[in-house]
Order: sequence, then C-alpha cells, then structure tokens
Amino acid sequence: MIVFLNGPFGGGKTSVADELLPRIPGSTLFDPEEVGFMLRTILPGREKDFQDLPPWRPLVAATAAEILAYTGGTLIAPMSLLRRDYAHEIFSALDKRGIAVCHIVLHADTATVRDRITGHLMFPDDPVRSQRVIDFRLENLPRYDEAYVQWLTEEAHIIDTTTLTPAQAADLAVQIIGDASGHEPR
Repeated sequence: MIVFLNGPFGGGKTSVADELLPRIPGSTLFDPEEVGFMLRTILPGREKDFQDLPPWRPLVAATAAEILAYTGGTLIAPMSLLRRDYAHEIFSALDKRGIAVCHIVLHADTATVRDRITGHLMFPDDPVRSQRVIDFRLENLPRYDEAYVQWLTEEAHIIDTTTLTPAQAADLAVQIIGDASGHEPR
C-alpha cells in the first residue's frame, strides 16, 4: 500500500510522515519531490512547477511501485498534489500495477497554514532562497483552497491538522490506513 499524504504547504505532510514511520513497522518514506528535482536537473528551465512536466507523473508512479516492490511494507509519500487529473494519472498507474493507495489530505485553516509557511526557513543559511520558497508556497494557497473544495474532500480522507500535533495527526492517519487496508498496518 502507498499512503499518499496530500495537502497545502504547511499542512504537516513531512512532519506527519516522520511520525508515521515508527508507527507502521516496515514502512519507507518516498518523497515524489525528489523525482521532480531530478527532472529539473535533466530538463532545466522547462516548467516553473515540475509537476507540469509530462514525465513527472508516470515517473512518480513507476518509482513508487519499484521502491514498494523492493522494500515491501507500506510506502509513505508526502506531496502537495492539487490537480485532480495529475492525481488520477498517478493513482490509476498504481492501480494498474495492483497497488492500493490510501489518499489522506492533511488540512489546516488558511491562517494556520500561512503562519507555518512564513515561520519556516527551508534554507537558514540562504535567506534569499528561503524567501523564494516561502513566496512559492504562499502563491499556491489559492490553488490548494480550490482543490480542497472542488475534489479533495470527495476523493480523500481529511485530517484537520489546525489544532493537532504531528503525533496526533499520525495517530488518526494510522486508523484511516488500518480501515483502508482492512487491518492494522504492520
């Protein structure tokens, strides 16, 4: 099974993924963003958002499937995926390989997300680069809000992280994963 943790930047995806690893023995962290970084190196200057590069989606599905085949267990994949067609492309490719996906959205109210984004320096030694990341994340908040209303609430399990610690959100995610798989994650 692949647990796909979706949501806005600042929703808690990375923190909850880190909390899930010890709660789900044999689980592995897979960051689809790394596939995007690779494509940016190979195809520089093509797209502002690497998710818009046509190879990104099939490579994410193929890479996730190969890692899961190698490691077994559960793959935990934190990634903001806001376009429904892109999510369907990835999830359908995994389904064709017989891999179940548990899609969880870690949601938080807009004020909380803004505070989390502006309060986190990705690159403490490079304030200019950190500000570019903050600006990119803030620019994408309306895209998240639109996706949340248009399709995420219908197609994913929602955990509101506004007032939860990452550990509390991970506990709720474990329950959802257990229900989705028909048993407790091992």
